[in-house]
Amino acid sequence: MDRFSFLNAAHSQLIEDLYQQYLKFPDSLEPSWKAFFQGFDFALENCSDEESVQYVQNLGNSSPAVQQISQATSNGEVPEHIKKEFKVVNLIEAYRTRGHLFTKTNPVRERRHYMPTLDIENFGLSSADLNTKFNGAVEIGFKEPATLEDIVKRLEAIYCDSIGVEYMHINNVEEKDFIKRWLQVNENHPVLSANEKTEILLKLNQAVAFENYLHTKFVGQKRFSLEGGETLIPALDQLISRSSQLGVDEVVLGMAHRGRLNVLTNIFGKSYKQIFSEFEGKEFEEDVFSGDVKYHLGSSKKIKTASGEEVAINLTPNPSHLETVAALVEGICRAKVDDKYKDYSKVLPIIIHGDGALAGQGIAYEVAQMMTLDGYKTGGTVHIVVNNQVSFTTNYMDARSSTYCTDVAKVTESPVMHVNADDAEAVVHAIHFAADFRAKFGKDVYIDLLGYRKYGHNEGDEPRFTQPNLYKSISKHPNPREIYKDKLLKDNVTSNDVIAKMETEFKALLDKDFDASKEIEKNVMDIFMADDWTNFPIAKRGAVQDAVDTKYDLAKLKELAIKMSTLPADKKFINKITRLFDNRIKAIDANSLDWALGEWLAYATLLVEGHNVRISGEDVERGTFSHRHAVVKTEDTEEEYVPLKEVSESRFDVFNSHLSEYGVLGFDYGYAMASPNTLTIWEAQFGDFVNGAQIIVDQYLAAAEEKWKIQDGLVMLLPHGSEGQGAEHSSARLERFLTLCANENMVVANITSPANYFHLLRRQLKWSFRKPLIVMSPKSLLRHPKVVSPLEDFSSKGFQPILDDPTADPAKIEKLVLCSGKLYFELLAKKEELNCENVALVRFEQLYPLQTDAIEAIFAKYDNRKSIIWAQEEPENMGAWSYILRNFRDTGIQVVSPVPSGAPAPGSHKMFEKNQNAVINRVFDRDDAPAKRPVTA
Repeated sequence: MDRFSFLNAAHSQLIEDLYQQYLKFPDSLEPSWKAFFQGFDFALENCSDEESVQYVQNLGNSSPAVQQISQATSNGEVPEHIKKEFKVVNLIEAYRTRGHLFTKTNPVRERRHYMPTLDIENFGLSSADLNTKFNGAVEIGFKEPATLEDIVKRLEAIYCDSIGVEYMHINNVEEKDFIKRWLQVNENHPVLSANEKTEILLKLNQAVAFENYLHTKFVGQKRFSLEGGETLIPALDQLISRSSQLGVDEVVLGMAHRGRLNVLTNIFGKSYKQIFSEFEGKEFEEDVFSGDVKYHLGSSKKIKTASGEEVAINLTPNPSHLETVAALVEGICRAKVDDKYKDYSKVLPIIIHGDGALAGQGIAYEVAQMMTLDGYKTGGTVHIVVNNQVSFTTNYMDARSSTYCTDVAKVTESPVMHVNADDAEAVVHAIHFAADFRAKFGKDVYIDLLGYRKYGHNEGDEPRFTQPNLYKSISKHPNPREIYKDKLLKDNVTSNDVIAKMETEFKALLDKDFDASKEIEKNVMDIFMADDWTNFPIAKRGAVQDAVDTKYDLAKLKELAIKMSTLPADKKFINKITRLFDNRIKAIDANSLDWALGEWLAYATLLVEGHNVRISGEDVERGTFSHRHAVVKTEDTEEEYVPLKEVSESRFDVFNSHLSEYGVLGFDYGYAMASPNTLTIWEAQFGDFVNGAQIIVDQYLAAAEEKWKIQDGLVMLLPHGSEGQGAEHSSARLERFLTLCANENMVVANITSPANYFHLLRRQLKWSFRKPLIVMSPKSLLRHPKVVSPLEDFSSKGFQPILDDPTADPAKIEKLVLCSGKLYFELLAKKEELNCENVALVRFEQLYPLQTDAIEAIFAKYDNRKSIIWAQEEPENMGAWSYILRNFRDTGIQVVSPVPSGAPAPGSHKMFEKNQNAVINRVFDRDDAPAKRPVTA
């Protein structure tokens, strides 16, 4: 069948329109049309003048070029040479699109075979055409027509050598053209001076020799060696150096454990003796810190690159949970941009992935989707994959369905370079591309270093159990240093004497530091980003319990409240918004402020005092329960108006996040880690959704201070409470947080008063240290008539961890009821209904740490009591009960709660009413009929 028969059905005017579009915006056309017009133009240019005249005369009076195309094709009159120009253009496009499938990028395995190949016969060409010149050659950098043989050679060099490039999935024309031009320089091969090549060899020698030394001195110890991927070290060295020349002042790096010790020493300059001492397993200087294994620790340094630029570099501490650290890196970088640099190009995030983790961990996708989002973008991340081709024991064919581990890059239309990790110069070349592309376009770039893992998952593991053939090849394979050394010797770039001196001097340094490490008695833990935390020393034990002045001047409070609740007269909002803000003014006049006003006042006062505020999460601008309305939009144009931006020059940011918990919580935790002077808040849409981010809670929020000396003041707002909405939206799993509490590592609160909430939030930034704050935030209480506070409570009191019963007469109290959160108001309603005088209701506003002196005073006050009860609406095996029992086991305390359950709440609203009323009635020793409760929140 004629390849061009599809044109027979095309109307000439359509073709004319497409051709005119091609002339103006060639990349906007569907690829087959673009290729066709390219071929036609090239062919006409390559015809002799005589042929062109005759060809046009044969077409009659048709003047537009496209009419010539249409008529000639319909009549079968397109000369064979013109058709072949089309075929050459198709060949070029195929190399660009599929060349990465036919590269020499795997150092220890034969590549998989893909069909069809790029053989010229598959494009309607043959060996007889090899010496024919084609104008299509100018598409790949030739200045004039070239033979098909030369075209193929250049295409092979650019697209099918040690680097495979994926970029044709990118829709942005400028980005794609930039990549095409970049690749065509020196046929996608590096141009390096002798000094640059020697520097690469030096970094390779450090990487290889360090691993060999550890292997001989600490036999069998886990170190998660970099062997098989040592070119990562010159790659990072070059990335930092190249990026600094392009304007980067600070780098934040996140990586898992493989190769981390090598990076710490040979990039971050951590002393070898310190590493050797850590291998000895010595304790850390501070007893209060449990510390962590050596391949999880972080570091912050200022270095000077080979070209003379000073760069701050940070290696973020990480747990064993792969990819988790990626979200933190992005948050740290964004905080540094917001607070210090005001320019995305100044801070470079680098994330080092394993091939299995990048393909298999969902957080990789969550983080990738942040790339251009207003609240989460960082100006582009360089992703480097240390591709071992095996995940622990799992072959790559079992680790993903996609062709490559980097296929997540296609989601954000980011370019990918797959590189043979044995080819040191190709690795450096790819890294230079990453730095250049990121600097130009502010987008993510992925570099896939295809290497191998010399040993098992750790050095005590036997990889031949599961990959005997692969490890037979690896055992005979020379390391990248030997390969590059032989290349430089062959090219007369260096000599054996120079190399021997380099290796001898480095070995002597390692020996010296190894001996010195024996003299270290206790290891010292470096503080990550210490410069950012100079004014925030780690809290001494008990400091969390100290009273903090969070009051604010009454007159200024009222002035702020009115200002932030007044909409601009020149903007038109929907009636509901206008009415809502009018009601806020009325509430201020009535001196009865609800939850939303209390929250806003906390933000406004902090902003006026020079702090910044950031709120992030799903639907946080309006609030899941439509209470916050931090961003309101005009009715006609949807112009955004943010009242809290009007109260101060300080930064108030509120961002609706994408539908992610794990990634966004990690981002915001990282943001707070780098911005101690910002009130950083992550709010869950519903509290139970936090379980999708449990790794961040367990590995960072609860444990980071003990493991890594890291402080973090992140606030987590988790809507919580049983209100008849079923199992999924009733519980933020309070019990899990209380189980994680120890050594004053966080604060857990369940607040019932707007003023107390105001003081709690302000306390976060009034402390001289930082602790995470977990708030079981309300739903129905947002509009409860009793959940209001007068302005005087904001101006004259501080945070109250315990709220005593204001109406109880100690002499009459027989039952002391301790509770927390929403249940208090339901118990209070029953108490008032019964006119009960022998029960005292005491609220624990702060569940951890418990304010023991205040609690002891409460117990002493009600010394006539006959019983003490903990009441909760969560099932007995959930909520705070286990924690309360652990702390008050000697008091004879009993629990009133629903029976133990595998689900936090029943799905039936009637069953919910039954359970709730049973708890309330048992507290007051009653057996009344259930009271009807509306379904709320």
